[in-house]
Formats: sequence, structure tokens, C-alpha cells
Amino acid sequence: MTDCRNPLDQPIGFPLPDWKPPPRPPRTAMTGRYCRVEPLDPERHAAELYEANARDSSGRAWTYLFAGPFDTLDAYREWMESTCLGDDPLFHAIVDLDTGRAAGVASYMRIDVKNGVIEVGNINYSPLLQRKRAATEAMYLMMKRAFELGYRRYEWKCDVLNAPSRAAAQRLGFSYEGVFRQAVVYKGRSRDTAWYAMIDGEWPELDRAFTRWLAPDNFDADGKQRLPLSGLTAPILKQRG
Repeated sequence: MTDCRNPLDQPIGFPLPDWKPPPRPPRTAMTGRYCRVEPLDPERHAAELYEANARDSSGRAWTYLFAGPFDTLDAYREWMESTCLGDDPLFHAIVDLDTGRAAGVASYMRIDVKNGVIEVGNINYSPLLQRKRAATEAMYLMMKRAFELGYRRYEWKCDVLNAPSRAAAQRLGFSYEGVFRQAVVYKGRSRDTAWYAMIDGEWPELDRAFTRWLAPDNFDADGKQRLPLSGLTAPILKQRG
């Protein structure tokens, strides 16, 4: 990074002469080869998502989320209608194009247009979506929209004890930035929060990595990947953790 200094010879951040705050993410669908990421609609998505989440009979997927698990469809839909229809967080359903059914959710959140920072969070993939190409493509479509809108920084945060989430962040190309101790109280317990992020200067390389991984020829006749995404994103990471 260029060493920038003011007239007092103090080091300062690099200038942004053409900086303009980006717009807020629109409420429109993002469609890829394997999935469609669309604004969450309880009328259209609640029953499909509840059914998909019911495949996780242990409820493990809810441990590190702020809400859930839900015992009934009515309770799930009530939570969705009271929590998931605002502009921040901006919730999306992830529709698997193989089935045409919603199988996961994710949201844009902590949308800071003044500074060009946006976070992806509230991610809950049902067993019907986990480990599928659609699951990875959904994350790619969301980060792609954020950077194309002009955001400079795209964040991922999770409970420091949530090892699968931390591994997923690094696989997807988010660099580790540290831990905020006792940052959150949820479900009656304390949370130390691990921070990860990618920035606009890294996006062209990440875009190429995802494009290469998602290409049909990266998978054999049985659907097994030829090149792992982690191998493509690892050289881009600034720090692991």
C-alpha cells in the first residue's frame, strides 16, 4: 500500500477522490446456474424452508443463530414476519434450481452506505442445501452484487466457537481479522465474535476463483469437484484464523 502522508508528515490513509457512497441493495432476485437468491417472502417461502429445516432433526444448525429452532410452522412464520421483512437485515431465500424450492436463507445486514461496508449474515442452510454447488453460488451472488454496487468491504462475523462457520468464511475467501471479546449476548449466553472480511481490491481475484470453481467442467460426472474452492481462494487470504 502506498505510504501517504499529510503536510505534517503524519501517515494517513490513501485518498479516495472519486468515492461515492453506494446504493442500498435492491429487492430483486440474483440468479445463477444452480440457485436463485430472492427477497424473503413468508407467503412463498416459509413452508418450504420449515420443511427443509425439519431434515435437521437435532437442531444443530440453530445453535449459533440468534433465533430458533422453531417447533411449528406457525412459530417460524411469525418470527419471519416480525423479523425478516425490513431493509436491514435484508433477508433472502435461497432457491435450489434443481428442485425449485427454497432450502436456505441469508441476509445483508449492518448496511453502512456512508463507509461502503456491508455484512452477510443470518445464514441458515438446511440439509437440502448443504454441500451443494447452489450453497456456494448463493454466497458468490451476494458478494458479487455488493461489490458491483460499489461497496468497499464485505464482512462475515460469527461466534468464535462456531468452527464450521469460521472454516466456511476462509473457504469463501474472507480473511481473518481478529476477535471481539464479549461482543454479543444471545440466547442467554455470551459470545466472542470472530471477524472476517474481503475488500474491493481483492474482489477481481475472488471473482475469478469462484467463476472457475462454479464452472460445469470443474465437476465430474458424479458431481465431484476437480478443484476445491479453498485451493483457489487460499492465495488471496491475508490472514488465517
